[in-house]
Amino acid sequence: MGIGSPPSGNTANSQETDSYSPETGATKDGVPLSLNRPPAEDLTPWIARVMVAVAQSPDGTVSNGLLCNDAGYVRTAIGVDWTVETADGSLAIRDESFICGQHSKAMPLRFAGGIKVSGFMLRPGAMRALFGIDDGKLIDRIKPMDYAGIPDASLTGLYDPEMTPEEWLREIENWLRETIARKGCEQPDAVSQHFEVAAFADPNQSITDFADDHNVTARTLQRIIKRDFGLTPKQIMRRARTLDLAARLCGVADEQEEEEMYLRFFDQSHQIREFIAFFGMTPRQFLTDRQGLLTLSLEIRQARRLELLHRIDPGAIRPWMQDPFKEPG
Repeated sequence: MGIGSPPSGNTANSQETDSYSPETGATKDGVPLSLNRPPAEDLTPWIARVMVAVAQSPDGTVSNGLLCNDAGYVRTAIGVDWTVETADGSLAIRDESFICGQHSKAMPLRFAGGIKVSGFMLRPGAMRALFGIDDGKLIDRIKPMDYAGIPDASLTGLYDPEMTPEEWLREIENWLRETIARKGCEQPDAVSQHFEVAAFADPNQSITDFADDHNVTARTLQRIIKRDFGLTPKQIMRRARTLDLAARLCGVADEQEEEEMYLRFFDQSHQIREFIAFFGMTPRQFLTDRQGLLTLSLEIRQARRLELLHRIDPGAIRPWMQDPFKEPG
């Protein structure tokens, strides 16, 4: 049922990523990764992950990629030009912070000037708790910070060229801490948090059984998940299944799970249909033209997934890392 192993750096897109000099980590074949970790403990009710990715490239390097996330994000892009195809049309971004909604399908992205981006991944429902915005309004969309009533400079202005990546993360955490305290933000719904873990553990499980296990009706579950994810429970499970496989094809998943990931699809035809629905290409095409920026994004998701499922410890060496992970500082 499988379609082969992740490439070892000899595809056209891998050749493109060879021009990058990663500063915050890389896969075993040199694709740039981010420095990403769980947030400070007091931020964990709202924040799933904090990250910084820096990779230098020669002047004039222009790359094409994809974004596809199963969580809301706030990102800051510095010194790079992004052009993203969103549900609202083409969007140009440079030297600013922005709110990224969850995805129902991959979003094409063109970027120039290397990679210099920081940000944080939101837990389900945190978009509403922090910014008063339901996730459904941001599906496949990107909005400026003023959409949430936050001056861009308050977040983008945290960056200093003399900072280390870890110092940038700590500044972002301090900003979040102050913002949460000032607003008196409530914590997101626990049912949504449990559903996220369920999708990580077994995206083929019965949604009815999940509702019964958590003492909610199917109708209530549908309402909560639609509000905090922007999609239905079935759509969340389909997306989780496909993103896990995409991570495996990108080489940022635990190889011991490979067989299980393929067996989640009824057959190869089902696998291909689901993949085309999210990425606009077959798994084989995806494997041939692996997306460097998408690899970076999927690696953050997989690190969080394995930690939540207690398969690796925070700060442990991840199976796909080029070098042993070292605590920053």
